[in-house]
Amino acid sequence: MISWTTLALVGIALAVFLVMEAVAWAAHKYIMHGWGWGWHRSHHEPREGLFEKNDLYAVVFSVLAIALFAIAGLGHPVVGAIAVGITLYGAFYFIVHDGLVHQRWPFRNIPHKGYAKRLVQAHRLHHAVEGKDGAVSFGFLYAPPVDRLRDQLRAAGTIESERAARSRRPEDSGRDGATLH
Repeated sequence: MISWTTLALVGIALAVFLVMEAVAWAAHKYIMHGWGWGWHRSHHEPREGLFEKNDLYAVVFSVLAIALFAIAGLGHPVVGAIAVGITLYGAFYFIVHDGLVHQRWPFRNIPHKGYAKRLVQAHRLHHAVEGKDGAVSFGFLYAPPVDRLRDQLRAAGTIESERAARSRRPEDSGRDGATLH
């Protein structure tokens, strides 16, 4: 039988996982597209090699989670649950954002329907803007409706051509329906 304490810790981990999307959205919008653009710029340019400077953000979040696990090991199970939630979010980020959206894995799978397609399209529209200003869709696991994002880009006058966006990120090219016209 599972104890109430265990259920509470699982609940905390799942709540932290969900909250991490808001934390990641804010960090992406206000840090990565703000004062942290020096690292994040590499994510909006063609990648040379396996890694990009932007990957340092994953290292920072990993160090935070490791520190929380160390504190949890000193007898603080709630801190451990928080660390589990952050780590789960990081795993989903790696699988969905790096793997599915940016195709940084050795196999290619571009979704053609459902939420996964919407997620890929929304993130490609995020990359359709040159530079750090005027971008849309800062979440990693939640994607607003693609039509709304296109309308926002058009209204702001910040949209660049799809061809230009794809030429800067060749790994993002493909027939995914994320057209900007």
